[in-house]
Amino acid sequence: MTTLTLRLPDDTHARLKELARHRGVSLNKLMVELATIAVTRHDAEARFRVLAADGSADMGLDVLDEFDPALRGDAARRVPSRQAARRASEVKTP
Repeated sequence: MTTLTLRLPDDTHARLKELARHRGVSLNKLMVELATIAVTRHDAEARFRVLAADGSADMGLDVLDEFDPALRGDAARRVPSRQAARRASEVKTP
């Protein structure tokens, strides 16, 4: 285990202490949790970018449609970003 010293503004330190108290954990435990969340999000984004580079927009949109039933049918027509992405993936460049 490593020790890390942080320089934080006093008000940020006070807010973190209050958040830790509210969650019922030590300030150290809160900082470990927040660091773990940041690293996990970074890892997930990196994996997503690798997978996205190998995939296709059409396949990705199909997967999103499959897992988001609220956006099927009429509701899907109200989501212009999906429609625009689908049209963009269909455009062929010479």
